[in-house]
Amino acid sequence: MNTVPSTPKHSLHPDLSARDLVSVPARRAASDPENACVVDGARRIDNAELDEAVTATAAHLAGMGVRAGDVVSVMLANRVEIITTMFAAWRLGAALTPINPALTDAEVGYQIQDSGARVIVADDRGATIAATTGISHLAVEKVWTLPEPDVAGATATPLHAHDPSDFALIVYTSGTTGRPKGCVLDHANIAAMVASIVAHLRLTEEDRSLLVLPLFHCNGLIVGVLSALAAGGSVVVAPRFEAATFWDLVERERPTYFSAVPTMYALVEAATTRRVDTTSLRFVICGAAPMPAELITRFEQRFDVTLLEGYGLSECSVAATINPLDGVRKVGSVGPALPGVQIEVEAADGRRLGPGERGEVVIKGDIVMRGYLGRPEETSKVLAGGWLHTGDVGVIDADGFLTLVDRVKDMIIRGGENIYPKEIENVLYEHPAVLEAAVTGRPDPTFGEIPVAHVALRPGASATADELREHCLASLARYKVPRTVVLHDSLPKNSVGKLMKAALREESSSPS
Repeated sequence: MNTVPSTPKHSLHPDLSARDLVSVPARRAASDPENACVVDGARRIDNAELDEAVTATAAHLAGMGVRAGDVVSVMLANRVEIITTMFAAWRLGAALTPINPALTDAEVGYQIQDSGARVIVADDRGATIAATTGISHLAVEKVWTLPEPDVAGATATPLHAHDPSDFALIVYTSGTTGRPKGCVLDHANIAAMVASIVAHLRLTEEDRSLLVLPLFHCNGLIVGVLSALAAGGSVVVAPRFEAATFWDLVERERPTYFSAVPTMYALVEAATTRRVDTTSLRFVICGAAPMPAELITRFEQRFDVTLLEGYGLSECSVAATINPLDGVRKVGSVGPALPGVQIEVEAADGRRLGPGERGEVVIKGDIVMRGYLGRPEETSKVLAGGWLHTGDVGVIDADGFLTLVDRVKDMIIRGGENIYPKEIENVLYEHPAVLEAAVTGRPDPTFGEIPVAHVALRPGASATADELREHCLASLARYKVPRTVVLHDSLPKNSVGKLMKAALREESSSPS
């Protein structure tokens, strides 16, 4: 298997060890076998049934030759078998690499080869991919069935004696700046992240997570699944996100929290035409991309629920900050650092900046990845000086709350003036007709770059490009106002629901 540079041993959170997390299904089954664990469509799976499925899957994988240090891939739409495969791989001492099923066969093949996976757990499509990549295929239908007795290791799958530095997850980035890179998260990373989330959000056995984000992303796996299960709670797996029926699912399953991205909140808010019951929700979380303050306020007021914006990335196991449940909560910021996490802002020359100064956000703590799989030079660059360099521009105030300004690479330089697209987008979101907005730069012979706004309107709403430019003029300096406003039916998004600025940037730069 590919390797990453070694790192110092982690100091695990005292209340959660790597072994504790790996053994969650077995411990839950032993202490309360009949209690609810996972709801997946019509299937209502108790603790004993989940552990039985993990045991069966581990037996299949062991019979296929999977051993400690290997990698297992899983390529499925959201369903409980992704969870059982993860725990089964961990039970054997193997790592999991989840694969987005929307990828092409060539893209899937790249991830399998790059990660060094031995087995793919998938539906029928997996058999074809396995044949072309030279790995084994475990059909998803077998996950719940123990192998025949003559299969080696059919029931003998004792828990591997985990070291905190053993690889746990290899999560691939979206590849917006080249081929996707595998972020290696070890068991100490995952344990530290789960412990921090459980403590910050005060999760207990009474909590019930509604999973609407994809399970090939670490937000879904860690915030949506592992944190709830480690706290003793339960998980409802939504096969897919549907704005029109979202509140029906909430009212039926009564979750206490869910995590989503800004686009999902915007679509739900726009699609809702009735009074809804949100009394089961203690809070909801927004991550993956900055959420406009206007949308946060509107969503909270309309649905009477506390929305906590957070910030993180795969390279730091998903989350580095989340606004607090109680006390001061600053709408528009992504909150203070989570327990055990350090966040600072750095100038281009490496100097640490003070409160109110803009610079690159850097992160330190046990949640920071081991590195990029097989990419030592890129790992050394992004983890320079022992800090994760995020590529995000931010400001930390005197209270320690981080506000994101923009991505470093998204900044537009017009005639020597720095323009941050997020500032323009926030103004556009204040217009009542705007559902989605993204601002990119366009090459200009006079100014170098000029801002271009891409906008999708709310259903039934109307607004002209000139009207939206006038709206921006009322709040922004003239040089920041988009030269052009392009109206779209919808804006392009990746499989996690994040807006794809690269596609819009290419469109903006193309000759008209």
